[in-house]
Amino acid sequence: MLAVVEIAGKQFKVSENTNVAVPRLDAKVGDKLKLDKVLLLEDDKSKTVGNAMVKGAVVEATVLEHDREDKILVFRKKRKKNFKVTKGHREEYTTIHIDTIKKSR
Repeated sequence: MLAVVEIAGKQFKVSENTNVAVPRLDAKVGDKLKLDKVLLLEDDKSKTVGNAMVKGAVVEATVLEHDREDKILVFRKKRKKNFKVTKGHREEYTTIHIDTIKKSR
């Protein structure tokens, strides 16, 4: 079974028993999450597209870890003005494990 889920304002294509890196969530490691903003459900026989959301669909997930991505360097320079700025940025993310995808009828 496959689902498209909205997490933290972004859409992710998930399937059962997979790990997904999503933007940082306010949850502790080991917490169980119920993601109810399901936009699309697909199984072997049919596809269900929601009018905004699929009613009764829930994706259950477990928080595995919190981490930070590799550093991205941002370098700005203006020629002939002696202006140089170097900044770094590391985005925080959460790795979740997709346990089950359910649709109640």
